[in-house]
Amino acid sequence: MKASRWAAALAALAIAGAAWAQAQHYPNRPVRVVVAAATGGPDIVARVVAAKLQEQMGQPFVVENQPGANGIVGATTVAKAAPDGYTLLMGTGSTLVTVRALLAGASYDPIKSFAPISKTASTAYLLVAHPSVPAASVKQLIAVAKSRPGSLTIASTGGGSPNHLAAELFQSLAGVKLTHVPYKGSAPGTLSVIQGETDLMFANLVAALPHLASRRLKILGVSSAKRSVIVPEVPTIAEAGVPGFVVEQFYGLVAPAGTPGPVIKRLNEEVVARMPAPEAKRVLEAQGMEVAVSTPEELGKLIATEIDRWTAIVQKAGIKPE
Repeated sequence: MKASRWAAALAALAIAGAAWAQAQHYPNRPVRVVVAAATGGPDIVARVVAAKLQEQMGQPFVVENQPGANGIVGATTVAKAAPDGYTLLMGTGSTLVTVRALLAGASYDPIKSFAPISKTASTAYLLVAHPSVPAASVKQLIAVAKSRPGSLTIASTGGGSPNHLAAELFQSLAGVKLTHVPYKGSAPGTLSVIQGETDLMFANLVAALPHLASRRLKILGVSSAKRSVIVPEVPTIAEAGVPGFVVEQFYGLVAPAGTPGPVIKRLNEEVVARMPAPEAKRVLEAQGMEVAVSTPEELGKLIATEIDRWTAIVQKAGIKPE
């Protein structure tokens, strides 16, 4: 019995030693950072992160776009890759959270298939309205919506999209009924509010800002937990009248499950140290995003809690998996 315990202990030490040795020489060849989309938020964040890691770690970090099947194609590539730290995923709320509730038959599990490394950035949505909507604040909007249940329309970028889910959470917490109108993308959804085809939308921050200045849209609140550094004068929706309302799109760097702990630790340390650099902040803030880093454990906890939260919202709203 003692011999078997010694053998097991020695095997564990050997594995730990091998992992440590691997981390000491990591990386010694190019690392690919997969983005499960063609362009947009995760692609921008991935390129900022890759540039910072390449600069510090002395090997190319190559961003590889693999769009398809609502992010499943790219995420599956990473989930099935060798757990050696040379294939990473710039995950989003879609690939790491809502896939559980909304996409039937996904070929990976967002918790079991990946080893979290760090959050990298986050972005919020602006609750915007057409100028004709008789509300200048969230509280006034709620009063109007309660007086006319279902009469106000809210656009989204598609059924089950993050801003659709934000709308469902808003209705649940505020106790109102809005009529959802899905569009195929951010641009047509935002345009529908500008033209008065729909009344409201949780809009992409950067896409909405030019129209706020021209008064083609009015802003009622920001969806984040705290005020955005990009529009600090805008109150959060929680402080403006809907306590508990928080919706943030986050971007998180993950590796295949089983990637050695020392490799995860090294990557985390570099992301946490390099992402707050002024030039990284400038690039991201120009795109409506803020730098947001974390420990691997914090990212793992965020993914798990967000899965629980949005699964409940999807079930309550009766949104059907695709």
